[in-house]
Amino acid sequence: MSAYSCPVCDYVYDETRGAPREGFPAGTPWSAVPDDWTCPDCGVREKIDFEPQGGSPEAGE
Repeated sequence: MSAYSCPVCDYVYDETRGAPREGFPAGTPWSAVPDDWTCPDCGVREKIDFEPQGGSPEAGE
């Protein structure tokens, strides 16, 4: 599973942990996170701005 970080505040969305407070239980893949989702910590960046941490980015992103 992969992790993605916000380039502004370094919040990390980890697919293994999910983001329960945002409605994404553990194991929720990045592809299941809505495209209009914004960073829950800074609210500045949208999903498309998040950067993959290790591994390869998803096809089409």
